[in-house]
Amino acid sequence: MSRNRELKEARVAEIKEKLERAPAAVLAEFRGLSVAADTELRRRLRAAGVEYRVVKNTLLGLAARQAGITGLEPYLEGTTAVAFSYSDATAAAREIQAFAKDHPQLQIKAGILEGRVVSVEDVKALADLPSREVLLARVLAGMQAPLVQLAYVLSAPLRGFVTAANALREQRAAAG
Repeated sequence: MSRNRELKEARVAEIKEKLERAPAAVLAEFRGLSVAADTELRRRLRAAGVEYRVVKNTLLGLAARQAGITGLEPYLEGTTAVAFSYSDATAAAREIQAFAKDHPQLQIKAGILEGRVVSVEDVKALADLPSREVLLARVLAGMQAPLVQLAYVLSAPLRGFVTAANALREQRAAAG
């Protein structure tokens, strides 16, 4: 086996592992993006915990098939970069869509969500979802609100007793 073939097989295995590990990935075309803009995009994605890689379409296609992902072939044209989201499934979609608003050269091609190929519209809908942290905060606030109300209700009789006791004490102190 030639050295070149070994390198390609290793690269396919690496891409396959990333596709299987990431709950979400976004495919984008970056043709026409300046080096400065590409550097800024990479910095923003890295800060969001997203791994961004330029990949060869043939290697990505092979890796996707090996990972059991079907339907990706129509999107494997032109230059392709993949943004892998490992912890927050919305991060790659959110960052790429936000960046594409200011840099129209960056075009979202498709996405992969939990092993299924999704359309550009689905990627944009995913980008509009709040982050995992925001969703958790909302759930916790929803859970906390009834507990705070319960504590307030349960403390009402005690507050009433304290108020009545203070009024009685003041009344007795005034009487003498």
